[in-house]
Amino acid sequence: MIKHLVGIKICKAKRLWPLCLLAFLSACVNDMKEVAAIVEPMTLPIVEEVNAELIYTDSAKIKVKVDASRLLHFAGEDPDLELPKGVHVWFYTPSGAIESELTAKYAISFEKKDVMVARNDVVVINSKGEKLNTEELSWSKKHHRIFTDEFVTITTEDEVIYGHGLEANEDFSKYTIKKISGTIEVKNEQDP
Repeated sequence: MIKHLVGIKICKAKRLWPLCLLAFLSACVNDMKEVAAIVEPMTLPIVEEVNAELIYTDSAKIKVKVDASRLLHFAGEDPDLELPKGVHVWFYTPSGAIESELTAKYAISFEKKDVMVARNDVVVINSKGEKLNTEELSWSKKHHRIFTDEFVTITTEDEVIYGHGLEANEDFSKYTIKKISGTIEVKNEQDP
């Protein structure tokens, strides 16, 4: 008798199953645009490289050399190169000497904008030994400029300058701090 009742319940469930599915499907009406806005397609790099080296040249002369522990190249409407494990960039003079160098723990290069943004412990050192420290710095390859609105520290032979915002040429030989917040003179041990 018990087996018979169980069989009846299963038969009733089998008959109700199509109705349940129909009710479920009719309740789930979604606009595909709404779904696309909520669920972003998974983006994967088209190229992933370890210990990458990029060289930018002009008239067969090296202008810029970029070393990255890991490089991810993403395609799409706004392609970019992501350097998630840090970057080391050298800027060269026309004669081939190093003008300045930049290091950071993270960088991303936006191909359409022709701009690279370096973040996290960004350091730039020029040929005079002057050093810039900041947490974010952008480099416009097209305009040969570096700039930031973040807090900056510049250390020279004679002083340490603190401020917010900076604009400079890419070799960091000429720069302007937007808002200087302080200056500390550094005395040489040989000074009286």
